[in-house]
Amino acid sequence: MTTPSDTQSLILSRAATRPGNLALPLPDGLVGAAAKMVVGKMIARGWLEEVEANLRRGEPMWRETGDGHGTTLIATEAGLEAIGIEPVVASAVVSARKAKPKPEPDQTPADDDTAKRVAIRAGTKQAQIIAMLQRPEGASIAEIVAATSWQAHTARGGAIFGALKKKLGLPITAEKVEGRGTVYKLPV
Repeated sequence: MTTPSDTQSLILSRAATRPGNLALPLPDGLVGAAAKMVVGKMIARGWLEEVEANLRRGEPMWRETGDGHGTTLIATEAGLEAIGIEPVVASAVVSARKAKPKPEPDQTPADDDTAKRVAIRAGTKQAQIIAMLQRPEGASIAEIVAATSWQAHTARGGAIFGALKKKLGLPITAEKVEGRGTVYKLPV
């Protein structure tokens, strides 16, 4: 498998943090023929896909199609896998971000939580915990502790409530289940 260049990795990792895995805007300084060449190679490798832009939602346009419409670029599952991000994990972050309310008109993009950059690498304990929470049965703290070798307070406070719920904004739910204690779940 071909390894993405630094520029291609940057485009894909930024796309993984945006709603719908939107690859635009491209990094500063990547314009004109250089942008077309990089994007063309990424489309050819199946890492990016050109789709119709929803201009009403303010999606940035990659190119005009000539009929009053335009296209935008999104990262594909293959693109996310090329940089080591599990598509399931990335989609959990994307779907959680889509569920957030839109910022007030007087807010700037920097004030909006969706502007945070997030990259969840495959094979990390964080990715493992997200996968456990996405199971239909969810995961208890004891199960997370067994899988990660962390202390219970680290799994609960640091991972679930700190990193996943507060930092990433994932909609984690908790419910008491007899025989298992508190079970945490993340809707898929």
